[in-house]
Amino acid sequence: MRTLSADTSPCAEKIQIEIIRRMPSWKKLAVVDDLNETVKAFAISGLKQRHPEASPGQIRHKLAELILGEELANKVYGHAR
Repeated sequence: MRTLSADTSPCAEKIQIEIIRRMPSWKKLAVVDDLNETVKAFAISGLKQRHPEASPGQIRHKLAELILGEELANKVYGHAR
């Protein structure tokens, strides 16, 4: 049997899926929110490493560019440059 993730055994994946299915909706949303915050923190860390001279406002703008694309980020956060 093929799994969704190459590094997960079919037995482990079956258990993971069952746990997720039994979770209440609010808990699933909380897990997704935590994952989003973690990804955002990693992105900010990478931006700070690549642009050590950037101000906090510039980092927010660069993050918005990653998430929204350059055109929309400039419309929304253009003043923060």
